[in-house]
Amino acid sequence: MALWRDDSQDLVLWGEGIRLRPPMLEDYEAWAKLRGASRAHTEPWEPSWADDELTKTAFKRRLRRYQTDLDNGTGYPFFIFRAADDVLIGACNLNNVRRGVLQAADLGYWIGAPYVRKGHCRAAIRRVLGYAFGPLHLNRVEAATRLENEPSRKLLLSVGFTPEGVARSYLKINGAWRDHLKFAILRDDPIR
Repeated sequence: MALWRDDSQDLVLWGEGIRLRPPMLEDYEAWAKLRGASRAHTEPWEPSWADDELTKTAFKRRLRRYQTDLDNGTGYPFFIFRAADDVLIGACNLNNVRRGVLQAADLGYWIGAPYVRKGHCRAAIRRVLGYAFGPLHLNRVEAATRLENEPSRKLLLSVGFTPEGVARSYLKINGAWRDHLKFAILRDDPIR
């Protein structure tokens, strides 16, 4: 069963010490191992995990959803690999792409616990923004982080995002509705 069209394999982005590409079925083992080992690190900032979150069946469902988003032009999922040794270290996605008068998308990202604060996520975000404002011709990319997630807030500011205020009960994280600080970066803003 082909979960990706052949042309989606051509969607490879290179950044500072990283390579990004859409997830593939052969990534399952590395993904499940990294996500499982990083659960305590990521759980406070993410939606609740399903009971079968790390199973191959759930991963296949995820790939089908990604493919639908790619087909519709509403999402661009990227796994982040360390360029030096091709090790999977996280993900950086453009979601909820809106066209028409808005031309915007939401940015989501996570980095496995062994790879935090090494510059990989910053490099991935910078490269994905270049793709969003370049080939995708978007005007705005938005991101949100829980108010108490200081590392994520610092990361977004360091890349050039501007805080736009608090969104009350914005996302359901780890089973509860949480307030988030909203950020945005525009096509004409400098990416740092």
